[in-house]
Amino acid sequence: MACENSFGVRELRKQIEKKVYERTEKVDIHLYDSNFIKKGVFKDPYLLDFLELKDGYLENDLESAILKELELFILELGNGFTFVERQKRMIIDGDDHNLDLLFYHRKLKRLVVIELKIDKFRAKYKGQMELYLKWLDKYEKQEGEQTPIGLILCAETSREQIELLEMQKDGIMVAEYWTDLPPKEILEAKLHEALIEAREQLERKKIRE
Repeated sequence: MACENSFGVRELRKQIEKKVYERTEKVDIHLYDSNFIKKGVFKDPYLLDFLELKDGYLENDLESAILKELELFILELGNGFTFVERQKRMIIDGDDHNLDLLFYHRKLKRLVVIELKIDKFRAKYKGQMELYLKWLDKYEKQEGEQTPIGLILCAETSREQIELLEMQKDGIMVAEYWTDLPPKEILEAKLHEALIEAREQLERKKIRE
């Protein structure tokens, strides 16, 4: 990662402190059977402590805070992301639909939809994202671009539902976001536990196949 992104010493130390490798590895483990999503692009969780949100915030508050701190948000997303549009309007069967945030990833050459949820992941969010991605693929994808992909950012993930839905096969990632950064030792412990669980989950899946 350091070589690919040309990290200097200061930036490398920051990446290590924020456990970027571990948070990326957690996602990459689940991407072994995905034809849409390249490894090394997404993380889980995303650390959004810089937004300084107060208790009881709404989805609109989260979105507004992200746009206010867009530069820091893009840095947390990682290299290659470019902001395109907020509340992208889509008319489907005469009804208005609005996706939260639309980005473009230069290396992937894909549009990336980011949907923000202030609650726990629900299975219905997959259908909503699939609709948005198919609409973008039909009406917005430019010549030379790849099929759009999506990231659903939730306050809490639902591991079993996500595993059963196999969303990565459809180009959809789900990740948590943390608005408060835990102490270093707690962050390390949580990520260590999550990595072990992800690897065990992958082994179970391979056995079933």
